[in-house]
Amino acid sequence: MSSTMLVALLGLVIYLLALLWLGCSNRTSLGGSADNYFLADRKLRSTLLFFTLIATNFSAFFFLGFAGAGYRIGLAYYPMMALGTGLAALSFGTLGCRVRAISCEHGLITPSELIGQRLPGEAIRLVVFVVMTLFTLPYLALQPLGAGYLLETLTNGAIPFPVGATVLTVAIVVYVVGGGMNAVAKTDVLQGVLMFSLMLLAFVAVAHGVGGLTQVNQLLQQEQPQLFSGAGLNNFFTPRIWFSYLLLWPLCLPMFPQMLMRFFAAEDDRSLKQSMVLYPLVAGILFICPVLIGVWGHGAFPDLIGRAADQIMPLMLARFAPSWLTGLVMVGALAAFMSTLDSQLLALSSMFTRDVYRRYLRPEASLNEQVRVGQMAVVALAVAGLCIALRPPEAILTLATHAFSGLALLFPVMVGAVYGLRFSALAAVLSVLCGEFILLGFALQWLPEPLAAGFLPLVPALMISLMILGVDSALFAGRRGEHGSWPSALRRLIGIGE
Repeated sequence: MSSTMLVALLGLVIYLLALLWLGCSNRTSLGGSADNYFLADRKLRSTLLFFTLIATNFSAFFFLGFAGAGYRIGLAYYPMMALGTGLAALSFGTLGCRVRAISCEHGLITPSELIGQRLPGEAIRLVVFVVMTLFTLPYLALQPLGAGYLLETLTNGAIPFPVGATVLTVAIVVYVVGGGMNAVAKTDVLQGVLMFSLMLLAFVAVAHGVGGLTQVNQLLQQEQPQLFSGAGLNNFFTPRIWFSYLLLWPLCLPMFPQMLMRFFAAEDDRSLKQSMVLYPLVAGILFICPVLIGVWGHGAFPDLIGRAADQIMPLMLARFAPSWLTGLVMVGALAAFMSTLDSQLLALSSMFTRDVYRRYLRPEASLNEQVRVGQMAVVALAVAGLCIALRPPEAILTLATHAFSGLALLFPVMVGAVYGLRFSALAAVLSVLCGEFILLGFALQWLPEPLAAGFLPLVPALMISLMILGVDSALFAGRRGEHGSWPSALRRLIGIGE
């Protein structure tokens, strides 16, 4: 057994035992309330809230995908991701504070309950539930899929993919079922610290191995100046693509149910606003590390094509870092997978419990019964995700690819409902469905690519959605004079004025 494999296995065992210990020490009794199980009694303070927000959003794509994108696109990938994430974090202290107040006042737990409280009728509740579920389930399945393959590669096949995916999924189910949001948030602190520290160690080790920051950057800038250009390799970032991505991240990130429900669980506005400040700072520091490692990969591995580029992080570590560090960094990538999966399981289980079981099957369900159903839903969702991961259909990758845009189309309706804008529930439903249909048309090539005019498909889809809401608002504003206006709501959203 190689030293890399030995260190990786030892690190993995210690990591899993620590997770299980944290989960078991924060168990939620069956006598606890739904608020306690799903939202940690709405008492997530600054440190816990920050780590659970960032660990939930930083999947293994942060370790492997960022480096691969740096290799394929160049350094331009960094400012796009860092700036987009910074803009998205504005929603923590603006939209987040408003969502927290409404959910606390009315005892709301899920996004569908939030939208249903603000807009009448069942249709918009169901649309939000279906869209969030449809675009979260593929990612739920991709987590054990990626973790299993990573563990198999890390151990040179000693732990086969099905065994690795199953073991990691079972570990997550144990502490999520036992502890709910309390356990998820506290394990996210461990996972977040692990991700941050190991990424920084990997960056320092690789930078030293390639001869130092200045030397390797100067050499690559002479050989491939496009790697350091604003447009990236092969002019990947046109101005319209830049605009599209900077629009995408702020709209989609707060619409992931596992992220939105963190707003529900915050103890106070101060905790959300501190996360709003810290999140872009930490992302700005950390994002540069994998992207630069990917850029430097052109010097050592100049001929990687397609998905092979996503292996540049382990390749660079194997070439330039100590073997023990390679194993530990891959454990960090597994932590990133797991910190996303546990949050997705809890978010979806709460939605199935509250938005399906309690609302349509057993409206009289007690709080204790809701907790039990939620725990069973965690197990069922984990089993379903694992089964999909073991035999993934081709469509799952396509659906996951479009998930960000699909969720981003909920943003105007959610913001409008939260801030009391003048549009009807019917307009809200039509705006989402029409926008999603346009995305589907581009994905299936029913709509020709030139119709997007060089933008990502999200942009024309979002324009149609906003047009529907705007027309409805203009036609029927007089009948709903008690609601706010678009300009005043936007001012409140960005923290200006009211």
